[in-house]
Amino acid sequence: MSRKRILFLGAAPSQIPPIEYAKSQGHYVITCDYLPENPGHKLADESHNVSTTDIEGVLALAEKLKIDGIVAYASDPAAPTAAYVAEKMGLIGNPYQSVLILARKDLFRAFLEEHGFNVPKSQSFYKLEAAKEWLDQISVPAFVKPVDSSGSKGVTEITAKDQLEKAFQYALNFSREKKVVVEEKIVKQGYQVAGDGFVVDGKLVFRSWADEHFDKLCNGLVPIGQTFPTSHKPDLLDEAHKETQRLLDLLNIKTGALNFDFMFSQDGKFYFLELGPRNGGCLIPEVIRYATGVDLIKATVDAALGLDCSYVQQKPVNGFWSSYMVHSLEQGVFSKLNISERASKMIVEKNIYVTDGEIVKKYSGSNDTLGMMILQYPDMSTMLEMIDNMEHDICVVTKS
Repeated sequence: MSRKRILFLGAAPSQIPPIEYAKSQGHYVITCDYLPENPGHKLADESHNVSTTDIEGVLALAEKLKIDGIVAYASDPAAPTAAYVAEKMGLIGNPYQSVLILARKDLFRAFLEEHGFNVPKSQSFYKLEAAKEWLDQISVPAFVKPVDSSGSKGVTEITAKDQLEKAFQYALNFSREKKVVVEEKIVKQGYQVAGDGFVVDGKLVFRSWADEHFDKLCNGLVPIGQTFPTSHKPDLLDEAHKETQRLLDLLNIKTGALNFDFMFSQDGKFYFLELGPRNGGCLIPEVIRYATGVDLIKATVDAALGLDCSYVQQKPVNGFWSSYMVHSLEQGVFSKLNISERASKMIVEKNIYVTDGEIVKKYSGSNDTLGMMILQYPDMSTMLEMIDNMEHDICVVTKS
């Protein structure tokens, strides 16, 4: 195979796996983002200090470097940039306008409604006054979110109308567009669903879905882990697959990874929450590789270079697996990480970023993650019981 020049948007710790795979294949690896100390840059053949959201800046860099492919791995903000550059340079990618719709909550909700998908009542606002009038129509409980942030940053669930102002300001802090979504809360059945999928020649050829878990003891809106396989029934999952394919057809999405967030209402209706045009964070591709043998990290790089991805095929989950985000339930100084005897036997991979004496924040977004783990469990009931009460098995100890 000839050596290809591939540009990776972002070089954060979570973005290292595809960089390592590309290096192992002998490709010429270029990284860019606005944080020169990010560890992925050290692995690259060359790195550049250009923000992944600077669309024209990244295009100019890509043209100058004559790249053969571009990857935005596990990054919502970088996904439209990758699509834009690929479109302008005639590289492999998906339509820029379609990727933008998937990456922006306001555009996505409007598109879903226009095409007859189930969608919560949802509007987006630059100004608080207009948002207040809308909240009077939909009432509470409601969700208030930035239109364009990732990792659940800036999201609040409000249960009284007088909470809107604070939630609106909080969401604005995390929005580059300075625009905020206010939408009704749909009461779900069972767990919210996460996981990744992969598209080859316009078809959803693979999807591995998981139950999404949150920590009710800190911020109940930021995921702390995903458990594979999902506990939802096959007929509901078939409906999710069918609606996903309908959406991909409408948007002309032809290739690459997808990151899912969806739910089923109590009356069994399927609702997209988000469909990210990129791989999931939270070690989702790594867990899927353990659980199914399907390597979406490899496939993402191969697809961006136009290589054959027919090896990506639907496979069932073998066993019971989860990711887990190590996090603190309170602000303080990190003292130690307590891990129970039963949990220590189930940990397959462990990566802790925090050191003794470091100040840690109460978990309120993916940026507060202190480490990541992959666990394998003996059965479904043990897995769900543990991850929903993980403070008994894995606990960050702080001192004030």
